[in-house]
Amino acid sequence: MRDFGAGLRFLFNGQRWVARHGRWWGFGMIPALITLVGYLAVLAVLIVYAGDLAEWATPFADGWDDPWRSTTRLLVAVAAVGAGGLLAMLTFTAVTLLIGEPFYESLSAQVEDSEGGGPPSRDVPLWYELWVSARDSLAVLLRAAAFGIVLFLCGFIPVVGQTVVPVLGVCVSGFFLTVELTGTPLQKRGLSQKERLRLLRSRLPMAVGFGAGLVLTFLVPVVTVLAMPGAVAGATLLAREITAPAEDADGAGEDEEPPQHPDGYGEQPYAGPNPYAQQPYDGPNPYASGPQAG
Repeated sequence: MRDFGAGLRFLFNGQRWVARHGRWWGFGMIPALITLVGYLAVLAVLIVYAGDLAEWATPFADGWDDPWRSTTRLLVAVAAVGAGGLLAMLTFTAVTLLIGEPFYESLSAQVEDSEGGGPPSRDVPLWYELWVSARDSLAVLLRAAAFGIVLFLCGFIPVVGQTVVPVLGVCVSGFFLTVELTGTPLQKRGLSQKERLRLLRSRLPMAVGFGAGLVLTFLVPVVTVLAMPGAVAGATLLAREITAPAEDADGAGEDEEPPQHPDGYGEQPYAGPNPYAQQPYDGPNPYASGPQAG
């Protein structure tokens, strides 16, 4: 639970960092605003044409009598809009990060500099970074979708589906959200996606704590836009934390002092006189031959 709480603290620390650096907060909201406007436009079109879409998807209901035909198509239209909204929620972060790659890389670098510096930016073309980011985001989305299908099916289990499954859903979504947001700072450290996943799994409670808090925050679309810059800043701070032990280990041993032996049994030179050295005998010789008495 301590690591879970630490993950939440990184989320709050990221929001606090952008609150202290207002210019970067506004800078980081630009990609989220662009994504939000685009998604709202698409959802508006979907709502307007939901009836036509439902009619196209249910030709088998043409010969039905009302109210069965209209009820069926209303349910299909509602399901289409709901599925569109759910897809928007699942992909919002990935699309925002893809659109805002240059923005969030600059923001992450600024956070690194304010915390003592980080690895230098990689000298690769922007199109290649966008390609890698899109490829990794798609892989994460497919993994999250696979877990989502399993959790959806588990939702039909009585009691468990209404209590345990929603909590697991938030935790799983939170973990993959953390994977997405830590992508930029961990890529700068030369870690592939498999290595990033392995590293975050090794600190699973921290990754889940950070992401779960963010998932609950992102349930409100407007808050998503406001919190996105702080989420990137917090993810950078989290990435520094989970890679710090490895970085320290790489530099260990350079200035180490020889081990001390406070118990007195170490290999220390003997400074006193040698008690076993051969000393000359100063007394009379008891073996000298003397006159025989007689």
